[in-house]
Amino acid sequence: MYTLFVQKGEIVLTNFECLYYKTINGRIPVMDFIDHLSFKTQRKFYVKIDLLEEYGPRLPEPHAKKIEQDLYELRFEADDGAFRIIYFFYIGKKIILLNGFKKKTRKIPRREVELAKNRMVDYLNTLDSCVIKEK
Repeated sequence: MYTLFVQKGEIVLTNFECLYYKTINGRIPVMDFIDHLSFKTQRKFYVKIDLLEEYGPRLPEPHAKKIEQDLYELRFEADDGAFRIIYFFYIGKKIILLNGFKKKTRKIPRREVELAKNRMVDYLNTLDSCVIKEK
């Protein structure tokens, strides 16, 4: 999804921006998770991130799926398994990436959803102080 606005007489298209949740200790959980994946799997992750930034909440299955109230999962697969990143949308076309995991069962583990919820609450309480843009 794009937003149109005029800048110096020109129409400019903007899309969504993925931001990485950062803990109070300075860790970036999604980046820590991605860094431990194979190079090939990391490339698949970044392709999905590009799609998410372009389409936002309109990104369809099998790429993304709503998992509960405000939480979504970004889905990608590679030779070494199925992977998920849990995220939510925030004001100003921001997408906050909360946590990542390798999917081993049919259902998303409850602990992963609870962890994402806790991080979302932390973000909402501290706002922009706990996110970082990295690529």
